[in-house]
Amino acid sequence: MNAGFESGNSLTLLNSGAAYFPAMLAEIDAASAEIYLESYIFANDTIGRRVVAALCAAAQRGVRVHVIVDGFGGRNFVEDFMPQLAQAEVQAMLYRPEIGRFRLKRHRLRRLHRKLVVIDGRVAFVGGINIIDDHNAPPDMSPRYDYAVRIEGPTVAQIHHAVRRMWEIVTWVNFKRRFRLPPYNRQALPAVGSQRAAFLIRDNIRHRQDILNAYIGAINLARDEILIANAYFMPGVRFARALQAAARRGVRISILLQGKTDHPLLRFATQTLYLAAMENNIRIFEYEKSFMHAKVAVIDGQWATIGSSNIDPFSLLLAKEANLVVDDRRLACELHESIETAIREGAREILAETLIRLPLYTKLLRWLSYGLVRLLVGLTGYGPKHWRADEEQIETSGTKNEP
Repeated sequence: MNAGFESGNSLTLLNSGAAYFPAMLAEIDAASAEIYLESYIFANDTIGRRVVAALCAAAQRGVRVHVIVDGFGGRNFVEDFMPQLAQAEVQAMLYRPEIGRFRLKRHRLRRLHRKLVVIDGRVAFVGGINIIDDHNAPPDMSPRYDYAVRIEGPTVAQIHHAVRRMWEIVTWVNFKRRFRLPPYNRQALPAVGSQRAAFLIRDNIRHRQDILNAYIGAINLARDEILIANAYFMPGVRFARALQAAARRGVRISILLQGKTDHPLLRFATQTLYLAAMENNIRIFEYEKSFMHAKVAVIDGQWATIGSSNIDPFSLLLAKEANLVVDDRRLACELHESIETAIREGAREILAETLIRLPLYTKLLRWLSYGLVRLLVGLTGYGPKHWRADEEQIETSGTKNEP
C-alpha cells in the first residue's frame, strides 16, 4: 500500500480518551447502517460497558455491528461481554485466541494491535486508544496520554476497505460463515474538507513495511525539526541511521518516551540507546505525569502520523498496525503544540551527565534488558539478520512512498 494521499478530508485531532470516547460514542449513536470496531484491549470498566451498551443499542435498531478484539489483549472479552453482545445480535470475534501461553512462537506475537472504528462508511477513527478508561490504571499512572483522529472524506474509503478485509479474514479463519459480509462496491467518497491524508497498515503479506517506509521517507526529507512521541521505542538500524543522518543535516530532533511504564523490560532496554542518541544531538524526554501510550510524530510542521504502531520490532515487524499519515500544516501544528505542552508540563529531559553517573548495577540491568529483548526477537524468528534484511528492502524502495 503506497502512501496514497487523498485530499478533501476533514480531520479532528483527539487528545486521549476524554476527547475520543465522546466523539466515537456520538457517531455510534448516530449510525444507521453498519459499524466496524477493532481494538487490542476491550476492558470491563466504565468505558468498556458504555461502548458495549452503545453497540447493542445500534444493533437493536437494525445496524450491522462487527467487533474484533485481539485474543491476547482482550483475553477476558469473551467472558465479560460476548453473551450481552450475542443477545443483541452484535457480531463479535477474537483475533487469535490465546491457547498454550507458555510456548514462545512467532505467531503468538502477531497480534491485532489496530484501534479502528468505521461507521456507515462515512466517518472513521484511527489512533492508539484502546477501549479502556483513561483512569483504569494505578493512581500514579492515571490518566493515560494518547491520541486518535476522526476522519471524514475520501480517506475513509481506505479505512473501510481495511476493516472489511480484516473481518473477512477472521471470519474465514474462525469458520463463522454466518458472519460473512454481503458484496461491496468500493466507491469514492466526496470531499468534505481540504486536508490531505493516507491510511497505512502493517501486515505480514503485502504491507509489511508500509508504516516504517513512511517514517523513513519523511525523516529523509526533514529539513527543520522531527518531534516523536512514542510509547515503546527501539528502532532498527535503518530507522536509527535515518535519524542520525537528519541530525547531521542540522535537523532538530526531540523524542518523548515513557517515564512510567507497564513494560519495565522494554523501557530499560530502550534506555541503553539514550547516550548514542545524545551523541547525535537528539534530545530525549521522559513523560512522568502519567502513563504515555501515544504513537505520533510531526516533521517540519507539515507531515504527521497518528496511529497504533510503536517504533520497535514487535510493532514494525510482527503486529498488525494502522496509522494515519497526514500532509497538512494545520493538524501537524496542532499535534506539535500538544506534544510540546506535554513535554513542558509533564516530562523531564534526560541528560548525558545523569546517565554517565548512574551506578554500575543500573547500567548492567539496562544492558541485560536490551540483550534479553533482542534474544526474544530472535527466538520469534525475527533476529538481527531478518530485521536487517527487511530494512534493507525498505531502504531500496523507500523513496516510492515519500510524501
